[in-house]
Amino acid sequence: MPARSTPVLLVEDTPSLARVYAEFLKKDCSAVTTVETGAAALEQLADGVPRIVLLDLQLPDMHGMDVLKRINAQALPCAVIIITAHGSVGVAVEAMRYGAYDFLVKPFSAERLTVTVRNAMERLRLAQLVDSFEKDLGRSRYHGFLGSSLAMQAVYRIIDSAASSRATVFITGESGTGKEVCAEAIHRQSPRADRPFIAINCGAIPKDLMESEIFGHMKGSFTGAVADREGAAARANGGTLFLDEICELAPDLQTKLLRFIQTGTFTPVGGSKLEKVDLRIICATNRDPLREVEEGRFREDLYYRLHVIPIHLPPLREREDDVLEICRQFLADYTREEGKGFVRFSPAAEQALRTYHWPGNVRQVQNVVRNIVVLHDGDTVTPAMLPAPFGTPAGTAAPPPANGGGNGHGGGHAQGSAAQAPSPKTVKPLWEVERDAIEEAIAACDGNIPRAAALLEISASTIYRKRLAWQAEGKL
Repeated sequence: MPARSTPVLLVEDTPSLARVYAEFLKKDCSAVTTVETGAAALEQLADGVPRIVLLDLQLPDMHGMDVLKRINAQALPCAVIIITAHGSVGVAVEAMRYGAYDFLVKPFSAERLTVTVRNAMERLRLAQLVDSFEKDLGRSRYHGFLGSSLAMQAVYRIIDSAASSRATVFITGESGTGKEVCAEAIHRQSPRADRPFIAINCGAIPKDLMESEIFGHMKGSFTGAVADREGAAARANGGTLFLDEICELAPDLQTKLLRFIQTGTFTPVGGSKLEKVDLRIICATNRDPLREVEEGRFREDLYYRLHVIPIHLPPLREREDDVLEICRQFLADYTREEGKGFVRFSPAAEQALRTYHWPGNVRQVQNVVRNIVVLHDGDTVTPAMLPAPFGTPAGTAAPPPANGGGNGHGGGHAQGSAAQAPSPKTVKPLWEVERDAIEEAIAACDGNIPRAAALLEISASTIYRKRLAWQAEGKL
C-alpha cells in the first residue's frame, strides 16, 4: 500500500492543535480525518479500513486508553500513535502493552510527527503483506485444485495476479498435474468468468481436421462438410480458448494460429470473409516447449507470442503432503459413490502413499483410490488393500503360481519356485530404498541437503520432512 494512500485518523479535541497536526501531515498523507471524541473515533474505525490513528489520551467523553483497548480487543487494522501532554513511563508502557506503535509527548516537531507516521505506515503495509501471505498459506482448495503445499500456494498467487489480464498464459507440467484445471481456474477468476470456456486437445484431433476444429468451416469446403460449422474460436468469443497439448499442432497450423493471435481475426476453412473475435488464449503442454523450439518442431515466434505468463504445475512428488489431502478427498467421494464404508487410511497406508513418487500425478491417485474402494470394503484402508505399483507388503509371502512349473512334479515345482523367487535379503521395503538413496545423496554432497535434493530431482523440504518422519519412527 503506497504511503499516501493510507488514511490517517486524528483524534484530538483541541481544534487549533488538530489543524496544526493536519498541516504537518499534508505532504505525506492524502487523507486526514479529524474527530474530537472517542465515540466518533470508534465509529470511524468500525468500517475496518486500515488506518494510522493519532490518538490523544485526554478526550471529552472517554480516556484515549479505552479507545486503544477497544482497537486491540477487536484486532482492528490500525497502527496507533499516542499523542499526549501528560506523558509518563507507566502510561507509555501500558500503551505499548495494548498495541500502540509509538508514543509522542506534546509539544513535538513536525519532523518528529511525520517520521513517526511514515514508519507506522510502513509497519502497517508489512503487516498487511504478512496477513495476506498467511491467508494464502491457509488455502487448501482453489477453483478445482486441492492442496495447501507451498508449491501450490505459489501457483494460486500467479493465477490471482494473471486472471484479470488479457495476456496469454502458457501452462507446463507433467501429465496428470491438472493443466486444464489450471486453465479453468484462470477463466473462473477472470472478468470473463460468465463467458464461454472452450477447450481443445490438439493431440486428440486428426491433423487434417484441426484447422476446422479451431476456425470452423463452410459447407462443401471438404468431403464431409455438409453444413457450415462454427469453430472453437468463434464459440469462445468473449471468453477463453484453451489449447491443450499445443506442441502437437502441425507447422502450417502454427503459422495460422500465430496470425490469429496477432490480429484477432481468422477465416473459416473454405470461407473468404475475415471474422474477428475477442478472446483470451491459454495453452498447455507436458513437453519442454523450448526443446521443441530448438529441435524445429515448434515455431520460435509462436512460442514467444504465447509464452507471456508462464505457469509451471509441480508434480505431485514435489507437493509435500498434498497427496494425502487428495487421497482423503477421493476416498470420501468414491466411498459415497460406491456405497462403501471407508472413512480413513491407516498410518502405514498413508506412509506408503506419502513416499511413493506418483509418476502419473493426480490422475494416478484417482485410479489408485477408486481401485481400493471398488475392490475392498471396511472403515480403514490398510497397506494390503493398496494395488500395484505398491506391491505386496513387506513380510507377506507371494502366492505360488496356479500351475506347476519345472518337471510338473510337486518337488520339482517347489525347487523351481525357490530358484525363481527373489531372496528376501535382496528385496527391501520401498521406504528403505528411498531412505538409502537420500542418505547416499546427502553424503555425496557433504551434507548439503539442497544440493542433494537437486540431484535427486525432489524438493529440499521433501527430504527434511522424510528424515524427520524416519527419525520419529526410529528408522534413521
